[in-house]
Amino acid sequence: MSIAFLDPGNIESDLDSGAIAGFQLLWVLLWSTVIGLLLQRLAARLGVVTGMDLAEVCKREYPCVPRTILWLMIEVAIIGSDMQEVIGTAIAFNLLSAGRIPLWGGVIITIGDTLIFLCCDKWGLRKLEAFFGFLITVMAVTFGYEYVTVAPNQAEVLKGMFVPYCRGCGSAELEQAIGIVGAVIMPHNIYLHSALVKSRQIDRANNREVKEANKYFFIEASIALFVSFLINLFVVAVFAEAFYGKTNIFFYILFPDIFISQGAVLGCYFGPAALYIWAIGILAAGQSSTMTGTYAGQFVMDGFLNLRCSRFARVLLTRSIAIVPTLLVAFFQDLKDLTVMNDLLNALQSIQLPFALLPILTFTSLTRVMHDFANGLVWKIGGALTILGICVINIYFVVVYVTGLNSIVVYVISALLSIAYVIFVIYLAWKCWIALRASCLHV
Repeated sequence: MSIAFLDPGNIESDLDSGAIAGFQLLWVLLWSTVIGLLLQRLAARLGVVTGMDLAEVCKREYPCVPRTILWLMIEVAIIGSDMQEVIGTAIAFNLLSAGRIPLWGGVIITIGDTLIFLCCDKWGLRKLEAFFGFLITVMAVTFGYEYVTVAPNQAEVLKGMFVPYCRGCGSAELEQAIGIVGAVIMPHNIYLHSALVKSRQIDRANNREVKEANKYFFIEASIALFVSFLINLFVVAVFAEAFYGKTNIFFYILFPDIFISQGAVLGCYFGPAALYIWAIGILAAGQSSTMTGTYAGQFVMDGFLNLRCSRFARVLLTRSIAIVPTLLVAFFQDLKDLTVMNDLLNALQSIQLPFALLPILTFTSLTRVMHDFANGLVWKIGGALTILGICVINIYFVVVYVTGLNSIVVYVISALLSIAYVIFVIYLAWKCWIALRASCLHV
């Protein structure tokens, strides 16, 4: 579960945030991680109490058409996340080979390395978790090394974390803030966590055992997300120190594209070791998150459609869809287009969030589903306000982004998609309101 907080989309969002806004958006990262932890708590509780994951509960509770749309939206989020993993891994290969492997070549290599990692699945879940732990350790060591080497201003780091401000911020900083939220609170990760906790043997008829399981799952998630926050913090701080506020013309001529030059900048400033250590960290992020997306996709497909398929078939399907547009952009366009694509994919994750947040709040608030473990009043109000805030920010972002494109065709298409999006979110919100109201009346 914690791997999804450390995928290449997160890393790219972190470095862009540091380069564009300095330390000023660290508080967004902090609170996004806190909110992500609380949502993971709800997901784990749903799985522990009911013995069903979120996709299975959605299939049982929603009518056919809404649950089909919901499934499609989560699949879009998973494919978007997989595209980011492809981009991150391709960049890592490019850096490690000193440019000998082009980006499009790295994209093709990701097909093979994914199949290799699927073989690791035969080791069993516990050994696979240990392997993920090793990859997280690699990221912590590599990005921690960069942090110590760059030595950012600690006072500015603390100020950025605990003082909510963004002086002189505009649409670019807003896009980065939304990207942070979408990168940290990934919709498919909520579905994934609700399924992963089912692997533990729990006597669900024993309330004391269920309560104890909920407590330990929360402690486990807290530790994992604390580590992921530190790693993300390292990346933001490194690039805030190296990039933010730089006005030297030569700097921008030499490094016009932050997306690929991130390692090159570290190499020029702090020696070649920094470049290769950075690339290894990016490679670990891409490889670890590949299996996360595979597991999430399998659970979502099984839960919504009752369609069981092998992980091999699942990853082949997802990666085939994700790799085509990524390969085309990597081959025919320049690096800047990959940067734009990755930023938009982070924003896409944020736009997809209501399709995970509304269902998880709905079902964890229903007494007939959760029994004695249904959400209390504080959780209901807090969850509703969080979802409302995310929806408002998403709508504002879409309006700002679309109006900047200056295309009538894009306006019309965006308007139609936005109307459909809002209608479906309103439907889910209405079902959530009914659940919240019913549970309050029951109390």
